[in-house]
Order: sequence, then structure tokens, then C-alpha cells
Amino acid sequence: EAIRARFCGVHFFNPPRYMHLCELIPTAYTDCTVLEWLETWLTRYLGKGVVYAKDTPNFIANRVGVAGMLSVMQRATQFGIAPNVVDELTGKRLGRAKSATYRTADVVGLDTLMHVVHTMQEGLPNCPFAALYQTPVVLKNLVDKGQLGQKTGAGFLKKEGKDILQWDDEKAQYALPVATADAGVLQILKEKNVALKLQQLRDHTHPQAQFLWAVFSDVFHYAAVQLEHIAHSARDIDLCLRDGFGWVEGPFEIWQQAGWQQVAQWVQADIDAGKALCNAPLPAWVSAQTGGVYAAQGAYSPTSGKPASRSALPVYQRQLFRTPIYGETQAHETPMHAGTTVLESDCVRLWTAPGFDDVLVLSFKTKMHTISPEVLAATIDAVAKAEAGFAGLVLWQVAEPFSAGADLKSLMPAFMAGGPKALLGIIEQFQRATQALHYSKVPTVAALRGLALGGGCEYAMHCSARVAHLETYMGLVEVGVGLIPAGGGLKAIAAAASAEALQAGLSDVLPFIKNRYMAAATGQVSTSAFEAMDMRYLQPSDPIVMNTHELLYVALSHARALSTVGYRAPNRGQGIVVGGTALQGNIMAQLINMQQGGFISEYDMHLGQTIAHVVSGGNVPAGTLVDEEVLLKLEREHFAELAGNPKTQQRVMHMLQTGKPLRN
Repeated sequence: EAIRARFCGVHFFNPPRYMHLCELIPTAYTDCTVLEWLETWLTRYLGKGVVYAKDTPNFIANRVGVAGMLSVMQRATQFGIAPNVVDELTGKRLGRAKSATYRTADVVGLDTLMHVVHTMQEGLPNCPFAALYQTPVVLKNLVDKGQLGQKTGAGFLKKEGKDILQWDDEKAQYALPVATADAGVLQILKEKNVALKLQQLRDHTHPQAQFLWAVFSDVFHYAAVQLEHIAHSARDIDLCLRDGFGWVEGPFEIWQQAGWQQVAQWVQADIDAGKALCNAPLPAWVSAQTGGVYAAQGAYSPTSGKPASRSALPVYQRQLFRTPIYGETQAHETPMHAGTTVLESDCVRLWTAPGFDDVLVLSFKTKMHTISPEVLAATIDAVAKAEAGFAGLVLWQVAEPFSAGADLKSLMPAFMAGGPKALLGIIEQFQRATQALHYSKVPTVAALRGLALGGGCEYAMHCSARVAHLETYMGLVEVGVGLIPAGGGLKAIAAAASAEALQAGLSDVLPFIKNRYMAAATGQVSTSAFEAMDMRYLQPSDPIVMNTHELLYVALSHARALSTVGYRAPNRGQGIVVGGTALQGNIMAQLINMQQGGFISEYDMHLGQTIAHVVSGGNVPAGTLVDEEVLLKLEREHFAELAGNPKTQQRVMHMLQTGKPLRN
């Protein structure tokens, strides 16, 4: 009794570094202040999305998510859908995790999955869906054979070389799949109108379409019947499926988008016709909620019969935009429409966020937030507007990534019309943009999450400060397309090494530039924000936040704080101490060893030499003090020279066509 008030369950999802969901399970005796403290701590310091779950078997996410996986497996058997086709149909095309169904099971571990299923078998004997909880024969057979999925190298699927084989339970062997997804069904899944998509799947006669409608109908049926037993509101189920199973939208969101009453009639018709997983009717509250479970007031709660609002704990004030829920979140509450727009075009939006009308926010609208000539011009304009009447400028994107780098496609027209030299003007504009961010009279802050590659990394490097989410992957990756960083990235590397050498009272910059150079020459990308700090793309003074929803708040607060304490822009013309020919010789020796060892190609070595020539300041003696414009000019000239090389052109075209780097 002495500790009952401080006892509760905390359920993380695997792998806990990447999975946003954390279920908090109180007992009847748990002190609410303990729960609020835990919710606050888990949200801010571990970056979690906390959902309160009732203490029932498998809580919310696994209860509905695993039931959904079992439904898929049952329906696949019923309609004769092969595992590879199931995964093609129930992954990203269905708005679910890329790993879909069987691949997800393999990643989780088939023994673990079977334990979760057993929990429902043992804990829910009187559940109307009890028949669903029977362990699939194929799952039991694989576990008995010790084929437990990814951890044993084989499960439902097995990789042999470049081939992905699938288990044939009848023949008790792995084989290459021969079945394919139907083109007509795949076309239906492209339909943006959810109501039309579900109707087309329901009406289509192809087994794959019938399979998919059954999967939708099953999850709607199951979630509706189980809601009152496992969750406090419909929102809890949707957030659990989104944050714990990687769904883009939860079942109730999909249902409401497709037309609440119409879908309810379809599902009930399946139940009445004996096509459902059980004969339990939809609960009475389903028909009572004429428009659905979501409204501006909140999400339907089976406990009160009324809409339940979200938690109002102070920690959520740090989330300017919480996870949007269809039907509950209004347009003006989303980052696409919130705040006050200062300027908007097809490629950017310049705006101020609620509560921070003294700090400008620049958001890109390009694909993968790539940096086009229009984005460059907008960046220079944004800095000027910030200097004219704001306390700072924050670069933040509505969704990941921060930026995949320069828009290579936008360079093609200029290149085709005027050859490599025609790119010099665009590169010079890129440098003007990064220099504007660096020398801005007001603080500029890059709010980073996801990829910050190439030009995106250079943008961040030149800002006054950076705020990064834990999952930030930074790198100067231009060598992958046969080019070099030319937005000031190499100049910034040389300048940082020079500053550190001078601070240490040394004139030799080699110890301070070696690792930075190698990262750029090999296109190394950080695996986290902490590694980005080790690679010096982030500085020790740059905050790292754990919760992605707090990123904008912290970045705006950081910009405001820098302004409040009297921010001063860096002085121009201080000069950079460079390593000159001595540094080039040292690097060349390393490159020769790497090339002879087979670690890099001959053209990789040429690119490495080119990068070395820039960061060393050219053919000058070691210890020479040069102006930064010398390095910027070297960047431009070498970039244009490489752009004219056939091997670079091969790399660029391969990247544009396949999305993957070519090592030639």
C-alpha cells in the first residue's frame, strides 16, 4: 500500500529510439500527479507521444495492431493472396508502415509475435473476436522450426543474395515469389478520395480488392467494438496505431474521412452477411455519432459519451503544432496555415508563428525541401526582411527532411544552354544566400530534423546557431554526384579549423581539419545529432531536442534569446589560416593509400584532391592568411569544372534516375 500511489506501467515500443509511442498504464490507485510528472518527463526528455491505456491484455496499440495483422493473415489465406503481394498491398500503398505485414512480423520476431497472440488467447476468452486470436498454423510451424524472422535470418521471408524468398508452408521450403499485385487494384490505392477508394475496393470483384476491403472492414469493426474496453477516447487508438505501428492515419480517421454513416452501413452489412470476423454488431454509439468521432471540441469518449479534449499539461505548450487528427484539428491549427503569412510563393512560405510574432520563419515548399534558385532568392530576401524589423530568422520545415540539398534538376536547363560556366552564376547566388545567413545582423537559426544533406547542410553550417532533433542526419554528400560542396561548405570547414588552430596558439591547421576534410571527401553522413556534433556540423552550444514536436518552439526561443542578449554578427574579413601545399601533400598520401586499397575509385581520388585543393587555400605556403573569398572562388571554379566531366554527368544522371549514388 505504501507504494501503490507511485506504481504504474510504462510501455515503450521497439526500437524505443525510433518509435514515438509510449503507453502509460495507471492502476486504480496511481496518483494522478505521478502520472502527470511521468507524462511530462517522457514527452520532453525522451521525446515520446504518451497515450494513457487501460490495463487490458496488450493495452491499445498491440491489441488493435496485432489483431489487424492476424486479420490480414486470415484474409490472405481466405482470398489466396501470396505473402509478397500482401506486403505490397498492405504497406505504404495502404498508408501503413513500409514493412507492411509479414516483413513487420519478421522484424518483431515471430516468437515475440506469438507471445503477444497468446496474451490475447489467455486474457480474452470471452471476447467476441476470440476466434481471431488463434495462432496461425504457418506462424506456429515457423517458430517450431526456429525460423523466428530477422534475428535468425529467416521467417516468413528470407534473403538470399539479392533475392527475397518467401516461405511456402505446404512445401515446407523457401521459394521466389511468382504472384504479383493486380494493376487495377494498385490503381485504386492511388485514389486520393478515401470514400471513393473504399467504395471501389468494396465493389471490385478481384480477390485482391476484396481482400483489402475486408482488411479495412475488420479494423473498423474491431476498433469500434473494443474502444470502450481498452481506451479513453477514439483519438487514443488512432495515435497508438500511428505512433506505434507506423500508420499514416488511424482507423477512426480513415473511417470518418470516407463518410461515417456510409462506412458503418457497409461494415454492419458485412457482419449481417457473415463476412466479418465475428457476429458482434457495431456498438450503439457508432450510429449516434452521425458525423464521426472527431470534432473541434475533441474526440469521442466512450466513458463520458462526449468529446474529450487533449491533455493541457504545460509541457504541451512547447508543441506549437501537436500531431494533427483528421476532423479534430482545424486548418488554422496546422503549420501550413497557422500564424501570419509575410510572403508566400510556390517554393517558400515566410511567416510568424503564434506567440512569436517577433521572429520570422522560413519554410520551403519544394520536394524534399531541396534548394532551387527560387529558394536561394527567397532566403536572401528573408534575411533582409528579418534585419529590417524582426528579432531573428528560423529555418524550419513543416515535415521532414530539413533539406535534401541543392535541386539538381533546376541546374539542368542552365547547364544545357550554356555548359559548365553557366552554373557559376547559380553557385555564386548559393554562396550569397549562405553568406547572408552567416552575416545576418539578426540571429539565424536552423531547426533541423531528418536529412540535412549537401546544400541543406551548408545552409545549417552558415546559420548563427542550430537546434537539432535527435534524429538529424547531416553531411556534405556532393561527391556522390561527382561534385564538391560549393555553397560555402568547404570554406566553412577551413574557417573553423583556422579558428581552432589560432585559439590553440598553432599555425598548423592539419590536426583541426583532417576529420572535417575526410567527412566531406567521403560523403559521410551523421547517424544522429550527437554524431553531427562530433563531426562539427553542430556546435557544442547548439541545443539537441528529443521531441520533434518541440523543435520549432525551441528554435524560436533560441533565436529570441540570442537577440535578447545582444547578438552581434561575425566580423567580415578576419582572414583564414590555410594549410596550403603542405596540407594537400599530406592528404594526397592518404588518398593514394585508400585508392590502392580499393576503398575509393580513381575518380573518387580526383574528387578528394579537388576538395583538398579548396580547403587548403590553393597552391600557397602553409600558414598563409587568405580572405574567405579566395576559398569561395575555388569552390565555384572547381564545381563548374567538375560539372563538365563526363564521369560527374554519369553520377548526376544516375542519381536523378534511380535516387542512388553511382561509384564510377
